[in-house]
Amino acid sequence: MDPRVREHAEVIATHSVDLSEGDNVVIAAPPAADDLAVALHEVIGEHGANPVALNGNDRFSHAFLRSREDNFETPAHELALIEETDVFIAVRANENVTETSDVSPETNAAYSQAKQPILDERLSKRWCLTQYPAPANAQLAEMSTPGYENFVWDAINKDWEAVREHQQQMVEILDPADEVRIVSGETTDVTMSVSGNPTLNDYAEKNLPGGEVFTAPVRDSVDGEVLFDKPLYHQGREVTDVYLDFEDGEVVDHAAEKNEDVLTNVLETDDGARYLGELGIGMNRDIDQFTYNMLFDEKMGDTVHMAVGRAYGDTVGENNEQNQSAVHVDMIVDMSEDSRIEVDGEVVQRNGTFRFEDGEF
Repeated sequence: MDPRVREHAEVIATHSVDLSEGDNVVIAAPPAADDLAVALHEVIGEHGANPVALNGNDRFSHAFLRSREDNFETPAHELALIEETDVFIAVRANENVTETSDVSPETNAAYSQAKQPILDERLSKRWCLTQYPAPANAQLAEMSTPGYENFVWDAINKDWEAVREHQQQMVEILDPADEVRIVSGETTDVTMSVSGNPTLNDYAEKNLPGGEVFTAPVRDSVDGEVLFDKPLYHQGREVTDVYLDFEDGEVVDHAAEKNEDVLTNVLETDDGARYLGELGIGMNRDIDQFTYNMLFDEKMGDTVHMAVGRAYGDTVGENNEQNQSAVHVDMIVDMSEDSRIEVDGEVVQRNGTFRFEDGEF
């Protein structure tokens, strides 16, 4: 076994979920990530915790969703398992990244709604979502398997305390702010209030890799237009050049160059799907290329991402409304050229460079 797999497992256990003796742990990992699942079982055993493994095989999901299609119910037995769990570790690794591409968007949306109580329960636990460098994911990223392994583990096995300190400089700018404006070229100009909503520093406590700071917009405050010029890969389909037009927080117009129906079905999932649940600023410069994997891509330096749908409770102040939805779909704007981030009227990033990195602009 590659020693970096063991290191990956130890980062999850000791940094991301702070594993303790007696913890009940659920590991959801597909067969392509068996090596990491084995290493996790070793580390969990050494900590005196109790693992249960779930096989998150996309072929199983495909067979079920194609045969059922609608009338989904929340699986009570799965919910009961998560209720008795202290730690949930989800590992992504695909044998075929397009396995569910022929499942209709309507079916995916209905299933997401049925599973929402389980997701809510998972998010109330100590949890970690991570990636194992499987060959199918390397292929999607247009990289060799060894090259993708280097890319993934370089982004994951690092000094996260140093990352925290660097990113905290942006947290201290954004956390007390009232208004944020994102401008990129002539295609994106959007403003939103973040007043009263905490800004979080993601240094791999939950998502591994980490490398962003993020908060939630005040639900009804978003106004303007955004062109997400990085592709979205959702439900086994590539959606390109997503355009959203916001008025009083709500998406009032939308378009996409490719697979617009996927975008439409996301926005029609429920009432909350037409509102932003997250504004995130990517700061991990070890993630230096786009790989069609949002777990990495949203953390890229020189990017901003926004998610339609559910807002995370930790990013919503007690006097603000938390946007609720069965979906949380991130989309990315390249901020490396002809772009800026303004906070309360002051430019804090220009063309990907932060003020605290370059001094005055």
